[in-house]
Amino acid sequence: MSDVLKTIRDFMEKEGIPGRDAHALPTSAKSFPDGANYRIEIAGVERASTMEAMIDEAHKRNVTIHRCIAAVGGSTYCDFQELKDMARMARDEKIEMIMTVGHRKGWDAGSKEISTPEGGMQGFRLRGSDNISYHIADIMRNIESGHRGFLVYDEGVLFILNKMRAEGLIPAETIFKFSVFGGYCSAAGAKVIESMGANSMNPISDVSLPILGSIRQAANLPLDVYVIIVDSFGGMFRAYEAPEIARVASPCYFKFEPGTSEGDIYKPWIQEAWHANLIREKVKIASIVMELMHRHAPDLKTSAKGPADLVLPVVA
Repeated sequence: MSDVLKTIRDFMEKEGIPGRDAHALPTSAKSFPDGANYRIEIAGVERASTMEAMIDEAHKRNVTIHRCIAAVGGSTYCDFQELKDMARMARDEKIEMIMTVGHRKGWDAGSKEISTPEGGMQGFRLRGSDNISYHIADIMRNIESGHRGFLVYDEGVLFILNKMRAEGLIPAETIFKFSVFGGYCSAAGAKVIESMGANSMNPISDVSLPILGSIRQAANLPLDVYVIIVDSFGGMFRAYEAPEIARVASPCYFKFEPGTSEGDIYKPWIQEAWHANLIREKVKIASIVMELMHRHAPDLKTSAKGPADLVLPVVA
């Protein structure tokens, strides 16, 4: 190893960031507050009817869902009563619900570069203060309807929201999950996001086990790891890697999001019945992964239904 690389890696270590990815795949010594290593997260609860279908299928298959990601297409497409109904169902079932709100970059009439291949590399970060205020207004609408968990993909928005939470402008128990669209996939990035107030982080979908291990060494927040992902993100299905993911990345959520692309499946004009059928398939896949976990990693723990540390919606 050159002197330059050694100097760089030594400095990274001094800052609490591993100088190398964790190629030895050390077992994480960290866990959820209840001692669990992994939990289940289902993405794409687009409407109240989708929530009903997910709950019904989970009961049929005896699958415990700990968290769901809702309104991926944008909660602005849900009417207020629907938001309240989703919050009530999540609370009744003891499922933590992370809402994905509008306003967003794709809705910005002046945003042109995002529609180009190179412009898309800039990510979903919002343009200007007007759009940030619209985005946070939709979060406030969701808070009024009872929701307490939100997806964030813009560091500037996370900075503002964390300040608002600290000063009581939004409820103190509100949590923020940093999205895969933020593009983070390193120990250094995880450390930054955690320091800014994120409560969990979704690394990019092709994150390797050594990188997950290095992230876990640097950060304490739960990692939300795709076990299956839409084709447009690579289409990986890491069912047999799930035991190693949980061992190395604990505490982590197994995240399930199959399909063609998020742009296809989360449009607001897709029929509710179609979403209901898709989410039943997601629950089925989660049940298969749980079977494999019981077969190949019975020593690793998952949480029972409704662990005390989950942040549930309130009944508005």
